[in-house]
Amino acid sequence: MITRYAIFGGKVKDGKEAEMRAWVTEHLTPLWRKFACAEEVRVLYGMDQDADGPNIPLILAITYADRAAMEKGITSPARHAAKARLPELYDRFYDKIELWHYLMDREQYFD
Repeated sequence: MITRYAIFGGKVKDGKEAEMRAWVTEHLTPLWRKFACAEEVRVLYGMDQDADGPNIPLILAITYADRAAMEKGITSPARHAAKARLPELYDRFYDKIELWHYLMDREQYFD
């Protein structure tokens, strides 16, 4: 299993955190859940962080079986639709935005 992370770093406009979360839930999450071959979609919202760390208000984590499945996901129509909505997210809710993508190999352990 692999998980691809989209890490939305930066500063959300003061007082817009709850509105941003509602907007993401309504407009982006349904599209993210439609990515081809996605096995798990997690949307994480920052609550607290290290004082000297970067501000990360939003993370999208999508898990795929393998790279071939991920390639189908990131080239699917739902991803293109989601990417088209990002400028609105940035304009409405962010003072400053940085977006990073990371692909991580995933291992799970349960006791």
